[in-house]
Amino acid sequence: MTTDVRPIAASNTAVAARTMRAAQLNAPRQTSLAHTTLPHPGTHEVRVRLEGSGVCASSLPLWEGRDWFQYPQTPGTTGHEGWRIVDDIGEGVDASLLGRRVASLSYRAFAEYDIARHDAIVPLPASLDGVPFPGEPLGCAMNIFQRSGIEAGQDVAIVGIGFLGALLVRLASHAGARVIAISRRPFSLDVARQFGAAETIALDSASRVTARVKELTAGLGCARVIECIGLQAPLDLAGELTCERGRLVIAGFHQDGLRSVNMFLWNWRGLDVINAHERDPRIYLDGMREAVRAVSEGVIDPSPLFTHSFALDRIDDAFAATRDRPDGFLKAWVRA
Repeated sequence: MTTDVRPIAASNTAVAARTMRAAQLNAPRQTSLAHTTLPHPGTHEVRVRLEGSGVCASSLPLWEGRDWFQYPQTPGTTGHEGWRIVDDIGEGVDASLLGRRVASLSYRAFAEYDIARHDAIVPLPASLDGVPFPGEPLGCAMNIFQRSGIEAGQDVAIVGIGFLGALLVRLASHAGARVIAISRRPFSLDVARQFGAAETIALDSASRVTARVKELTAGLGCARVIECIGLQAPLDLAGELTCERGRLVIAGFHQDGLRSVNMFLWNWRGLDVINAHERDPRIYLDGMREAVRAVSEGVIDPSPLFTHSFALDRIDDAFAATRDRPDGFLKAWVRA
């Protein structure tokens, strides 16, 4: 995408036809709208006219500011959870994609338009018309579930019930597991029950949570524990809740420093430890396709989890809500 950027101003039809609005992070916690040159797809690329993009908590460090980041950022950064209509295609792209509604892997989706490779998009069926569909985080949930190896009859603890945790509650309960949902927020525990959790526990004391899980599992612990928060204390708790030869799945995004682990406990119990983060775009896309199938078939319904939406010019408010997680918050998305 071009770096030709200038402040938003009144524009005539000719200017509007070759420019677009995009959110630009100028400094930590300071985002403005800019007119930037409308991008054109190259070979094997498509241009998409965005409907919206989810706000990912992994983008918070860039928005908040760290010494190693440079500002201003390229317009549209850090949006990577967009869904949209294909409105232009480059050479080597199937013309039938024109006009298709898709979710895609692209990285400047906090804008009216973005560019994606033709093999980094997932068409959405007509049954999902009008439904927000941030494909990347939905695909993450499907991939984490697949790597968790959850089976019917297992006790499964999910530590942290946000957007991801709630989806995993639904997927695990649908698979026939008994799900124990653990969260510090009463609102999140209500959502977990609605999504199929058999038991819910307030995350107010690690020792109390551990005692309650042991009580529920005849002292054994859970065959599968998924940690979805990304902090040291929940990771410690997740290890305590995992039974002998159980599987501890790390789904939280640990990005604020080094972690220590209780290797004595992990060794003694013979735990399988899975880092469920994927980096291969092909696996991301496989997960997104599975998410389309799961939503289309009614296995999951993410719509109640999209709790906060913001106009493009209020993206700082969207990030602040993602950081502060006010009561009733699960997932924010930005309307293009």
